[in-house]
Formats: sequence, C-alpha cells, structure tokens
Amino acid sequence: MEILISSNNSRPIYEQITSQIKEMIMNGELKNGDPLPSVRALARTLHISIITVQRAYEDLQNEGYIESVVGKGTFVSVHNMDFIKEKKFKEVEEKLQEAAEMARKNGISLEKLTELLNIFYLGEE
Repeated sequence: MEILISSNNSRPIYEQITSQIKEMIMNGELKNGDPLPSVRALARTLHISIITVQRAYEDLQNEGYIESVVGKGTFVSVHNMDFIKEKKFKEVEEKLQEAAEMARKNGISLEKLTELLNIFYLGEE
C-alpha cells in the first residue's frame, strides 16, 4: 500500500490519507478483509504523527471503509462494501443531476452532454 503525502497540498494530511485509502478500496486495490498497516507503522513510514494516522483511521472507520479488531489489527471492512458503493453511486448521481440541470439551463443538448460524458468517462479526446 503506497500513500503519497504532499506538503504542497492544501488538504490536511489525514484527509490525504483517507482519500487515498478510499480510492484504493473503491478501485479494488485493497479488498475486503485486507489488513492495513498499524497506526504506528504507517506513521513511521510516512514520517508523520501517530495522531494524524489515528485521525485518518477513525474517519475511515466511521464511514465504514475499515474496521479495527482489538489485538488483531485494522482491516478493510467486509460488511459495508455494498453500502459504500451505493454511497459513491449516489454522489455520482447528484453530480450528474447538477450537470444535467446546468446543461438544460444553458441550452446544451442531451446529445452534446452525452458526448462530453463519454469523453470524460472513456478518456477520449
């Protein structure tokens, strides 16, 4: 598991950690039940405070991405993956609704909007 921390990023370090771990879970790089490094080990690897990693792990646990088992460690949550995917799908739905409303208000046709979505989704140019 590789996490990159940028001091030039305006986001706090714990948010950089949480977003990268979420991304690894959502794209399947980290799978259900996979172990995560201990708080101390990750803090040592990233050369940051234990408290910062602990905050990131707490946020991830509160959102259902990971779970901690006393004496065993921290793991990608097995129980909530469907919930997490549904939550992400809802976020995408909201953004698409916003884009559709903006396009409609500005006279952009559904055909053009679909064309743009295909370009963004498929990475075509």
